[in-house]
Amino acid sequence: MPKIVVFGATGYTGRLTAEALIARGAAPVLAARSAAALGKLAADLGGAETAVADVTDPGSVRALLARGDVLVTTVGPFLRYGGPALAAAVAAGAHYFDSTGEGPFIRSVFDHDDAARKAGIGLLTAFGFDFVPGNLAAGLALREAPDAVRADIGYFIASPGTSGGTRASMAGMLFERGFALRGGQVVPERTGSRIRAFDVAGRSRTGVSIPGSEHLALSRAYPRLREADVFLGLPPAAARGLQVGSLLTGAVARVQPVKRLAAGVLERVVQGSTGGPGPEERARTRSWAVTETFDDTGRVLASVTLTGVDPYDFTGAILAWGAQIALDGGLLGAGALGPVDAFGLDALTAGAADAGFTR
Repeated sequence: MPKIVVFGATGYTGRLTAEALIARGAAPVLAARSAAALGKLAADLGGAETAVADVTDPGSVRALLARGDVLVTTVGPFLRYGGPALAAAVAAGAHYFDSTGEGPFIRSVFDHDDAARKAGIGLLTAFGFDFVPGNLAAGLALREAPDAVRADIGYFIASPGTSGGTRASMAGMLFERGFALRGGQVVPERTGSRIRAFDVAGRSRTGVSIPGSEHLALSRAYPRLREADVFLGLPPAAARGLQVGSLLTGAVARVQPVKRLAAGVLERVVQGSTGGPGPEERARTRSWAVTETFDDTGRVLASVTLTGVDPYDFTGAILAWGAQIALDGGLLGAGALGPVDAFGLDALTAGAADAGFTR
């Protein structure tokens, strides 16, 4: 019988996802590398099936899955550790969800589109706060303005906390190339190359450009779209600092021995498995996703703002929602899918609302 497997269940986001699945009445298999940690988690959650698997032993990850299963993986940083889970899902014929926010890894998932289509499975990468709300906001704006040729999407958080995994992922991204949608094609573009302001809840907030799943997913769902930018909200000084810093790290990244040395130092300094904000801190956090769409003269055609809960709470809840629908055969297609083409705009709107994000 097909099942949902949560790989990385003992980590911060993995536990939130497991809790959300159980709250929905699902019976996920909890997988991680430590049998002792799995046993404690299963007991905390009232009992659950567990399985030991480690990315350093790809066969153990492959052994988790059978055809028709759904794999939810939160094992990151994904550029370092994500490959075995993705490969295992494709080989097994299992649907795949991950919680990455790392642009280059997102692009690598879309590179498996043909293999996933042949296997009849869906691959849904970055299926969390990064980057479901922006895809949804853009889809709603493009439904209101179907002739739009450009979309700007911004993500903003008030009173944010960060997990160790998020910090490790951000560190790992410092020396990687970004990308954007230009002329209907996804092309290389330096992270932080653009800065702009958005109106968020009546206040001007600054965003700096980053690579996201929207560049890859929206251009498939909306072929008229020729340009897209995704922005991460930061204070103006921090946005300018990222912009300048990306010039320096870009220069370092072009010298491979120096890049490897710098990345190795960061890997040792920034540890991933260090927990994250607790329930009380998450309860104070609010977040927004904003999309503006434009015609070819730069005139704004539509604007959509979604307001939501803490990004980690949303990520756990939306992963649980998507995995359950996939298990029940509810995906609308096969291949590397964006949130809109995987579920349809109306179902995604309802699912995001259930997970805490509404217009």
